[in-house]
Amino acid sequence: MDLGLKGRTAIVSAASKGLGRACAMSLAHEGVNLVLNARSADALEATAEEIRAATGVEVTAVPADFNTDEGRAEILAKAGEPDILVCNPGVRQIPGEFEDWTRADWDEWFEVHFFSSLQMMTSVLPGMRARKFGRVVNISVSFIKFPQPHFAHSHSARLALSGAIASMVKETVRDNVTMNTVCPGFFDTDALHTNLHNHARRGDTTYEAIVENRLQSVPAGRFADPKECGDLVAFLCSDQAGFIVGQNIINDGGVYQGLF
Repeated sequence: MDLGLKGRTAIVSAASKGLGRACAMSLAHEGVNLVLNARSADALEATAEEIRAATGVEVTAVPADFNTDEGRAEILAKAGEPDILVCNPGVRQIPGEFEDWTRADWDEWFEVHFFSSLQMMTSVLPGMRARKFGRVVNISVSFIKFPQPHFAHSHSARLALSGAIASMVKETVRDNVTMNTVCPGFFDTDALHTNLHNHARRGDTTYEAIVENRLQSVPAGRFADPKECGDLVAFLCSDQAGFIVGQNIINDGGVYQGLF
C-alpha cells in the first residue's frame, strides 16, 4: 500500500534508538524526510546515517533536549514546515510510592509527558492546518488504559495529554490534521530490558524470572519487534488514516482485556 507520504517531512523525538528509531525508519521507507531529535549526539547521528543509507531520504539530526524551550526551538528551526510530528518522550518508567513524591517530582513528570509534547504540538498545528495536511502521533504506554500501582505520576501525565489531544483534534480534523496516541505494551527495546533488570533488583529475583513472568502475561507469547510500532505509526500518518482521530490505540499483544 502506498501511504501517500513521499516527500513529506516528519519530526521524530527520542529517535536515536528504540521505538523512536523504529518510527523514523518506517516513515523513511515511505519516502518521508526526517528531522530526528535525541540528547545523545553520537547515537543520533549513527541512527541518522543508518536511515540515510537504507532509504535515501534526507535526515537532519538535531541533538537537543526536547523537554526545554531551547531544545524545541532548535528542532523547529531545522524542521521548516513539518507535515508529521511523532512525540516520543523516550523516558523509562520509574516506579514509586505516591506519598513519597513531592510537587517537584510531579512537575517534572508533567513537563516530560505532558507540557513538552503539548507545546511542540501547538507550535506545528497552525502551519499544518494552513497547508491542509498534518499528522500528530503521540507515543504513550498501554497502561494508560488500565493504570498500574506505583506509576501514578507517569499515567496521570500521559492521560492528561491523551485528553488534550482528544479535545484539540475536534478542531483540527476539519483541516485534514489528525492527532492520535499509540499505546505500546512490551516491545523488545533497550528501555524494556533496563526496566526488567531494575525490577529484578528491586524484587530480589533474577532478570530471567522477570522476563518469563512478563512473557506469560502476553497472550501473543513474545515481546514485540519495534518495527511493529513504527509501521503502525506510519499508517496513522498516511492519507488513508484521515478519518482516525483522537484514538488511544493499544498495541500490546493482547494484554489489555477490555473492549474499549
